[in-house]
Amino acid sequence: FVPNKVYLRGILLHYFIQKKSAAEAHRSLVQTYGDNALSDTTCRDWFRRFKNNDFELEDKERSGAPKKFQDKELEQLLDTITGDRYRLQLMRLSRALKEKRPLYQQRHDRVILLHDNARPHVAKPVKTYLETLKWEVLPHPLYSPDIAPSDFHLFRSMAHGLADRRFHSYEEAQKWIDSWIASKDRSFFRRGIHVLPERWEKVVSSDGQYFK
Repeated sequence: FVPNKVYLRGILLHYFIQKKSAAEAHRSLVQTYGDNALSDTTCRDWFRRFKNNDFELEDKERSGAPKKFQDKELEQLLDTITGDRYRLQLMRLSRALKEKRPLYQQRHDRVILLHDNARPHVAKPVKTYLETLKWEVLPHPLYSPDIAPSDFHLFRSMAHGLADRRFHSYEEAQKWIDSWIASKDRSFFRRGIHVLPERWEKVVSSDGQYFK
């Protein structure tokens, strides 16, 4: 396995979030990847970017003739980009759990993660990162919104609030969504999660048939 630049930069970002220094990150890369590791100078440059809230792992666009991609190559590139962005979201989630949930580390970092099989969720960078965490990832069948709390609970409830509502700008819509989520207490989100076992049993008893 020969890691590419974006993959190694993602590892640097992980070390940054873990509050490691650029020097420590460089040493770890060398120990793991040898000659394929990023240089010490490059590691320090990327840590400076992260400190300036620049978390984009892809190279900036440069002038000159654009590269022509074959459809398959472009598809793979897009999968990598979206996978990297989802991995960044998971890194932020991991950091937020440690900062906002004092009992998180006392439970030995135990987190149960449920997400569907969308391409970003099963991209190689995401799978590799999840392996470094002590999270249990629950299996989720393809095309199964009926057992995804975000679909059968969160979005369904939100749809009722959106009935006959019209927005005139993205900012207006975002403000409404933020306000709607803030109006829900913990018990609302807890209900959507606690009903999962009942829905799983229904899937099994119906021999895998879809239900609303």
